[in-house]
Amino acid sequence: MSTSTLSNTLVARLPLPTMWTTGSVQQRTLMMGVALAVLSNLLFGVLYAYSSFLAPLSGTQVFIWRMLAMWGALIGYLVISGRLGLHIDKLKTLKTVKQWAWLLLPTPIFLSQFWLFMWAPVNGQGVQTAMGYFLFPLMMVIFGCVLFGEKLSRLQWFAVGFAALGVGSEIIRTQSVSWATLWVCGTYPLYYILRRKQNIDAITGLLVDLTIFVPFALAYLLFLAPSSLGLVGGSSFFIMMLAGLGVLSVLAMKTNVDASQMLPVNVYGMMSYIEPALLFILAITVLGNPFESAMIYTYGLIWLGIACLIVHGVRQLGRAKKERQNARVAQTA
Repeated sequence: MSTSTLSNTLVARLPLPTMWTTGSVQQRTLMMGVALAVLSNLLFGVLYAYSSFLAPLSGTQVFIWRMLAMWGALIGYLVISGRLGLHIDKLKTLKTVKQWAWLLLPTPIFLSQFWLFMWAPVNGQGVQTAMGYFLFPLMMVIFGCVLFGEKLSRLQWFAVGFAALGVGSEIIRTQSVSWATLWVCGTYPLYYILRRKQNIDAITGLLVDLTIFVPFALAYLLFLAPSSLGLVGGSSFFIMMLAGLGVLSVLAMKTNVDASQMLPVNVYGMMSYIEPALLFILAITVLGNPFESAMIYTYGLIWLGIACLIVHGVRQLGRAKKERQNARVAQTA
């Protein structure tokens, strides 16, 4: 069953408000996609603060347990849904060492990003990591221009310019830029670009990344952090929390992937700005990460850049809608 068909079936069966059951199939799919995108970003926000609830486990230990819990939850979901064989069949099409090497190349980037996501909030780098996620879509624009020859519109150039000014102001203020910021915005785009060039979907890539890491995670717990095994094994609270960590992680990824399939690229891109905004708020409120008033200049310039990208996306959607309307008029004429 396709994602579009599934969303329409859900709309038909669930007791949803009238606004969700009227309009065209395309409109209902769009609304369902927006709802899933919002849910996904909220779940990622919850996961960002999750480490603080698992003390005395360190950020690295929480990362290790999250990967194991996430792998177990993903395997369970794929087995129950009957889709595990589908993803294994996709991997069987890779015949050469070169193909497998290209498949595994992005895995270290993925693992390092997930480690930073769990480590940063409890080690005073929550705001800096959120800044990296703010810069991520802007870096994707630059990578698309450099690697794929995509031409930038005037608004996209303004966005890149504001982001550059924002980073420049941070360098002048602190004489440096946080490594956490640079790592997120500098390497995460490479992960998505490599997966895109390999034509590997998100769930298959996630299955590969987690499965490769499981032996290393178990070795870490057995030889480097055996105390955490005793702590988790002897506490029903930690067992439940870690099980929830795995389920929430897979649910966040699944709703994110479904939203990306239901929504136009521009809408999905604009919805992705919810996550860094939420991470930023959580970092300075719930997690108590430091935020200096002078940093508002840096973030203000970056937010101006993001605003330019949002306006650009809205304009593109407007043009696409107008083109579809003109096409319908031409067909009926």
